[in-house]
Amino acid sequence: QVQLVESGGGLVQAGGSLRLSCAASGRTFSSYHMAWFRQGSEKEREFVAAISWSGSTYYADSVKGRSTISRDNAKNTVYLQMNSLKPEDTAVYRCAADPTSVGSGMRGRYWGQGTQVTVSS
Repeated sequence: QVQLVESGGGLVQAGGSLRLSCAASGRTFSSYHMAWFRQGSEKEREFVAAISWSGSTYYADSVKGRSTISRDNAKNTVYLQMNSLKPEDTAVYRCAADPTSVGSGMRGRYWGQGTQVTVSS
C-alpha cells in the first residue's frame, strides 16, 4: 500500500511559478514509477509529466519546456516544478504511482487526493 499526499498548490499570476510536491508513504517508493495528472473544471483528466523509477522523464506537449519533474528517493517525494504558468494550467493536480506502467499511459495503482493550482490572468 502506498499513500500519496500532494502539496504546493495555490493561486499564482500568469507567468509565475509553483513547485508541487507529492510525499509517498512506504519503503518501496524507489521502485515505483511516478506521474502527475491534472483535471480542470469540466475537463477530462490529462497527463502532465512522469518519471520512471530509473529517472527517465516524460512530458505532455502542453507543459514541455515549462515544467520539470524530479524525485528524491531518500525523501520519498516527487516534485513538479512549473514555470511560466498560464491560466489554462488551472486544475487539480494529482500524483500517481504505479509499479509497471509509466508515461502518459500510466494506469496509476495509487493516487493522491490532489492539490489545486489556480493561475490568474
